[in-house]
Amino acid sequence: MNKTRVSLFIMWFLLFALAQVAGAQAGSQPQPVKSIMLRAARMLDIKNGRIVKPGEVLVRGERIVEAGPSVKHPADAVVIDLGDRTLMPGLIDAHVHLFLHPGAEDLQTVQESVPQRTIGAVQAARDDLMAGFTAERDMGTEGAGSADTAVRNAINSGQVPGPRLRISGNAINILGGHEDAIGYNPAQHVLPNADYANNADELIAVMREQYKEGADFTKIYETGPDRVRDGKFATIYQYTEAQLKAAVDEAARLGKHVAVHATGEPGTLFAAEAGVVSIDHANQLNDETMRLMKEKQIFAVPTFTIFEYFAEHASAPAVAAREHEMLDLKIQDFKKQVAAGVPMAVGSDVGPFPHGTQAREMVLMANYGMAPLAVLQSDLLNGAKLLGWEGQIGSLEPGYFADVIAVAGDPLEDISAVQNVSFVMKDGVIYKK
Repeated sequence: MNKTRVSLFIMWFLLFALAQVAGAQAGSQPQPVKSIMLRAARMLDIKNGRIVKPGEVLVRGERIVEAGPSVKHPADAVVIDLGDRTLMPGLIDAHVHLFLHPGAEDLQTVQESVPQRTIGAVQAARDDLMAGFTAERDMGTEGAGSADTAVRNAINSGQVPGPRLRISGNAINILGGHEDAIGYNPAQHVLPNADYANNADELIAVMREQYKEGADFTKIYETGPDRVRDGKFATIYQYTEAQLKAAVDEAARLGKHVAVHATGEPGTLFAAEAGVVSIDHANQLNDETMRLMKEKQIFAVPTFTIFEYFAEHASAPAVAAREHEMLDLKIQDFKKQVAAGVPMAVGSDVGPFPHGTQAREMVLMANYGMAPLAVLQSDLLNGAKLLGWEGQIGSLEPGYFADVIAVAGDPLEDISAVQNVSFVMKDGVIYKK
């Protein structure tokens, strides 16, 4: 065989081998499924506040095509029968911290690099998704700046699993304020867990920088520190109503909004007057604040779980007593807020306690005075509105994103069912079965 024939033979052999490899790889790839039909004993119709028996959801691609007691059964559909479960929309947590884990918050900023914390945030996002939370609002990276932009974008591009996210970057705080690192040698210039802004002009400048880096909304610390004195809750405000209004107006100019950490008066009133989208923690609201929140549809996000966790994991008995006293006052005020018709959304403040366990928040809200249906509607319907995905998530309806979970039991009878999620689908992709 001459050199030319040898060369041609080698070329032919290589092309044949490559074709075989390509064919084998193509054959090993999962073929796209045109539709999936989910079936279970029950389905939550959240808007009408009822359980449908049985429940079926037809999914094509990333969207729901049909949902009800019986749906079309296309010939190409893969049928997944989840048995004695309740199908319901993916859960929503309106107050999370993906960049925090149990332990001292201020030391995480000091001791852990931003790359290390970002890896932890990716793991936290996965844990929350597997617990059934398909959408979340991250309320500040606690010193990791705009690293949450990378996490959100990686989730959106399918690089890593996690909930759909609204992110804020760092929260904003005054010099020496609630989240300014204190208690250390000031000569060391320890970085705070938030970005500094001391007046309206500085607020706007920081917001513009954060939006440039990818933030979806702004989170501002409006109050702190908190204390209980003579059986009464008290906290210090950080920004005036006029300063908050300047921030709200700047956010609105760009189609965004402002959420505040605000635990008590007069900071909560200033926030309501300014027109923020949510008042998170909301330990104490006076009558005028509650009236404004109801009128303007400003959401209270109670975050009971973090208060319970701090009370049960205090460093000393005296600290535990103070934390329990604060929690007791918070529960009393929450009952007044529910009676006054303050709009509620569900947010746990997960991060300082383990990710993936925050469905506890819904159990606590029910324990402290809300009916299970009201809690679920606050989570799913109000949560979707608060995160800016109203009409797209929070309900099992045609055209909505296929964010579907399954729980054991009937959550309208026993809301603790949301703590036992056995199936998770987001955007039509199954992550847990």
